[in-house]
Amino acid sequence: MPFRRTEEAVLEHVPTDVPLTITVTESKGVDATVDLATRLSTQGYRVAPHLAARLIEDRAHADGLLARLADAGVERLFIIGGDAPTPAGKFTAAADLLRVIEQDSRFRSIGIGGYPEGHAHIGEDALWTALADKAPMASELITQICFDEKTTVDWARAVHRAHPELEVRVGVPAPVSKQKLVRISAGIGLGQSARFLQKQQNVVWRLMRPGGYRPDKLLRALTPHLCSPDLNIGGIHLFTFNELERTEKWRQALLARLGDG
Repeated sequence: MPFRRTEEAVLEHVPTDVPLTITVTESKGVDATVDLATRLSTQGYRVAPHLAARLIEDRAHADGLLARLADAGVERLFIIGGDAPTPAGKFTAAADLLRVIEQDSRFRSIGIGGYPEGHAHIGEDALWTALADKAPMASELITQICFDEKTTVDWARAVHRAHPELEVRVGVPAPVSKQKLVRISAGIGLGQSARFLQKQQNVVWRLMRPGGYRPDKLLRALTPHLCSPDLNIGGIHLFTFNELERTEKWRQALLARLGDG
């Protein structure tokens, strides 16, 4: 997230070979995201800034943002509709912005979002209709947080049947304090869902343990599905919540354990 000390934390704790995404927030606007993305890209990082359609004023605004990113060597984008209640211009959904970017050869990877457990404010049919609209213009899909491996796998299988060309990356929370995870989960609609509370009782219990949340168990459950031909799951996307030092220490320890195994 493009906060005041994010760039400093990335430079101090994250190797340049780790691909990064940079989120967009309604309060800071899309320019803060693009500013950070361009600075990190020029320092050797592979970044994918989030561009929220509802925060972009018009085609000229979009073209200006894309030109700044391309000039800084950014080749990956992540396109979302955004949660702003009132659009800044004529772009109201991710597909509107994707149509602007579709023919732009400067960007080799275009990501979109997916919702294995649904969305708090969008119906299931509307989500699948939107995905059908966006998929031909995208190369990968990053899922929203879901703590249930079976729900994610079943959803990824349905996506693969409908859009076999679209690679899925499963969004998983990195190690984070229980307070921050509960707060952010509520903010994205998970904590408000009765289905979430019913299905995720084991996760809620785990959040009450000292040390907060760790994704190890969820990753172990997902690992056997990473190479399954009927899923097209291309890997894992870690949501760090800006806990960059903590995430990188955990990642390095995990790689060391895998190497020893």
